[in-house]
Amino acid sequence: MTTTTIRLPEDLKARVAAAAKRSGTTAHGFILEAISEKTQQAELRADFDAVAEQRYANIVSSGKTIPWNEMRKYLEARVAEKPAKRPTARKLAR
Repeated sequence: MTTTTIRLPEDLKARVAAAAKRSGTTAHGFILEAISEKTQQAELRADFDAVAEQRYANIVSSGKTIPWNEMRKYLEARVAEKPAKRPTARKLAR
């Protein structure tokens, strides 16, 4: 484990201490958990963005996609646990 110094404004330091106390942990533990959560959030966002970029690249290269109204009907049926035929991607008219 390495040591990193974080300089906190007094008001933030007090807020962290109060939040840590309410959570039943130390300020150090609270800060570590916050950094871990923020890091995980950033990693998940980067993964999401990468998947979105790849899917968009596939749409651009193939010219095929599924109209939102068809996908929405399919998803609503799935959520309602009704049988639903998966929509097929196709080239859309411009």
